[in-house]
Amino acid sequence: MHAITHATPQERRRFWLMLLFAILMLGLGIGLRNPWPSDEPRFTLAAKQMVENGDWLFPHRGVELYADKPPMLMWLEAASFELVRNWRIAFMLPSFLSALGCLLLVYDLGRRLWDRKVGTYAAIATLMCIQFVFQAKRAQIDPLVVFWITAANWGLLRHLLCGPNWRMYWFGCFCAGLGVITKGVGFLALFMLLPYLWAAVRRWDGVAKMAPGAWWRWLLGLAATLAAIGLWLLPMLLAARMHADNPRYAAYVNNILFHQTAGRYAHAWHHIHSAFYYLPIMLYNWLPLSLTYPGSVVRWWQALKAKDARILLPLGWIVLVLLFFSASAGKRDVYVLPIVPMLALITAPYLEAMLSTRWLRALCIAFLLIVGGAMLGLGGYALLAHPAFTARLAYERGFDGPVGSLWWMCIVIGAAQWLLLAWFRRRVHLAVAGGMLVLWAVWGLWAYPLLNGSSSAADLMANVRAHLAPQDEIALVDWKEQNMLMLDRPAVDFGFSAATSDQFAQAVQWQAAAPATRWIFAEAPSMGRCVERSKAINIGHANRRDWWLFKADAVVPGCTPPPASTDEDTGE
Repeated sequence: MHAITHATPQERRRFWLMLLFAILMLGLGIGLRNPWPSDEPRFTLAAKQMVENGDWLFPHRGVELYADKPPMLMWLEAASFELVRNWRIAFMLPSFLSALGCLLLVYDLGRRLWDRKVGTYAAIATLMCIQFVFQAKRAQIDPLVVFWITAANWGLLRHLLCGPNWRMYWFGCFCAGLGVITKGVGFLALFMLLPYLWAAVRRWDGVAKMAPGAWWRWLLGLAATLAAIGLWLLPMLLAARMHADNPRYAAYVNNILFHQTAGRYAHAWHHIHSAFYYLPIMLYNWLPLSLTYPGSVVRWWQALKAKDARILLPLGWIVLVLLFFSASAGKRDVYVLPIVPMLALITAPYLEAMLSTRWLRALCIAFLLIVGGAMLGLGGYALLAHPAFTARLAYERGFDGPVGSLWWMCIVIGAAQWLLLAWFRRRVHLAVAGGMLVLWAVWGLWAYPLLNGSSSAADLMANVRAHLAPQDEIALVDWKEQNMLMLDRPAVDFGFSAATSDQFAQAVQWQAAAPATRWIFAEAPSMGRCVERSKAINIGHANRRDWWLFKADAVVPGCTPPPASTDEDTGE
């Protein structure tokens, strides 16, 4: 392994420039928007209810227990709010800090296994992945689980390649356990032990030599993983047992421990795709990092023939994770996102040499020309021709702002790609990095405030509040998480996943007890023919749905809407 020396002034300057670049790319826009569907409002609403009701063990979505995901992200969002007291900032902090943490961990691995320049290249290469940054700028679980898996890999590789260092091994196993209670798949980090075992048996170069008789130290890694899982699992099970008289808690335990983990993997019920689904994801979603594949694959093969364990362990782990997710019928693009930091790590040692080659320069030029041309073409066409799809898009999204601003964003992004290419024509990699920074800066500083009112339902729910007197009450029927979150006042609900006909019937009964001051907010299909539209208020169109507000005089007596179940929002 490379001996770590004191950083030179140039190396320190390179590191701080890399860190500033990362903070700008990941952080621009934080505080300029509210949570957007499909997942962000769900987690933020659960975190908000944790703060308000004090129940941090069992996340809630309205009156229901939310059992689809463990509460780790919701805990961190709630804790962030307790620190900053601002939900617009708090809900994004876990993703931002997770992505930044991934970059620092990859940098450290690069400098330990090779040198500081490779560490810097590894961090920048991670940032040069569109999907990584896109998810880092979303308040979803995936950035957090990527961080825990990367932290686990960091600890394991410190032990397996730079060690032996048993504390780092135990730390890595502990982080894998934290990944399990974040999304269930944190154990994937432990797959790193399989290529290590192969390399150790075959006596590959760079593998740490472990003392004989250390088997009990290896088993402590399993104990560390279980200890991390137990931080949440044991208190949750004990608390659920205290609610043994309430079947909702038994259902919660069964759902989150079995249905949403092993059941989701072995018998997937949505997002069904072929075994080759991830190949185009790794090519297109991981641009522009994926432009390096032609040169990286050749160099990885040479390193494997030379028995370089620094390449074998991360590369073998990548293959195993890819096979694991490909084996399940249910697939989503974000499942393989944890691969990106390790992919960047094993690309970084060869990146400087590849950047001087004609083929990579040509691919970078083509990338900027295509992206810039597509953005310029789309923006120009929409502004000049006013095609029907622009009005339809604005309506479906409930966007009533200046539609032309959307297309000017495209023009600015496209023009920036071409201008940077012209300016850095001899160092085209700088044009690519600059183009990505412009893309995410425009997205965070321009798109966020422009689209927030419609995407977050903030405008819709402000309209609802405008119709309510201070003493009025409101019930939600067939609602979405952003509706309750952005209402910003107490609301009554009758379950989220309950049949809409049942929700409607209970809401009407609740309203009848105080018809002068009680309103019902509902999605149009849930009302059926049971509400006279002439006596109701059409609040607006948002998140692809029409919403209404009505009092008791608009309800048709004795009418019940046709049965229908409220489905999960699977993405927008």
